[in-house]
Amino acid sequence: MSDWEFVKDRTATQGAVWRSADGQLYKRTGGEDLRKEIEFQRLVTGLGYPVPEVVGSGTEKGSYFAVERSLGTASLHDEAIADALRDGAIRDEVISAAAGVASRLLRAQAGHPLPTAPWFEKAAFAANVFEENPDLDTLRVREMVKRALARTAELPLVHGHLDYGLPNVLVRGVIDWQHHGPVPLGYDVYPALDIVAFKGGGKGYSVRPAQRTAYTSTLDDTTAYLIGRRVSKHLGDFLFVKCFFFLALMRPTDPARHDKHIKWQYRRALFTMGLDQYESSGTIDTDSFPTLAQFTDDYW
Repeated sequence: MSDWEFVKDRTATQGAVWRSADGQLYKRTGGEDLRKEIEFQRLVTGLGYPVPEVVGSGTEKGSYFAVERSLGTASLHDEAIADALRDGAIRDEVISAAAGVASRLLRAQAGHPLPTAPWFEKAAFAANVFEENPDLDTLRVREMVKRALARTAELPLVHGHLDYGLPNVLVRGVIDWQHHGPVPLGYDVYPALDIVAFKGGGKGYSVRPAQRTAYTSTLDDTTAYLIGRRVSKHLGDFLFVKCFFFLALMRPTDPARHDKHIKWQYRRALFTMGLDQYESSGTIDTDSFPTLAQFTDDYW
């Protein structure tokens, strides 16, 4: 690794990320999961997805590696944080850039639909959620899952990112396809601004309603052209699945970690709020979610 500058350890898996001296290439190391991710990335590159070009891969010292062309150094999440630190507001240009990348991804996805297949279990990490939270495995929750699946069945199934959000989006494309799998068209991109609320307000920025409206309108124009319908009507369905996704792998194993226990209870509270709203209206208002700090004050 003497020719590469260490950037960070990879999250939720083994390996690390390195950058070339000129900043034009990134090198990732890992195991079988990385090999599968790169295989998938090469597949969707051929389908026109806005992803980094893989220029080399192989094994060294018992580890798998892949080398990709850089899409840039700052994600839209990084830009949003910089905006918030500067004057407390995200620039409209960041939201516009997010909508542009999302529309590019939608066009590539819609152009290559998949055969019908199960998708909810993987996208939601549902098995883990129910294992860690057995009290949530109720008939009521299962009925709402059936509702979401029935409503989204009218959408084409496509290759999805599953963990799409501003931290994985750069102006030139989308990175980190580790959790890829089939999803309904729109599942990746429509919740991208709403999922900021699941992070508890600790990221330093929030999205204004007008910005969310502008983002969604751009995506709806794209899907109306691609498949003849505005997919924003399914945002509530998508966000209900995200209530599962953000609760997965949250139950702490160390009873002494009170901070992790509170965060787990916080995500459980968001799950319950989302469930109540989805059951009553078919939508979820993430602006109504408390921040982690507000929840912590009430919790204690």
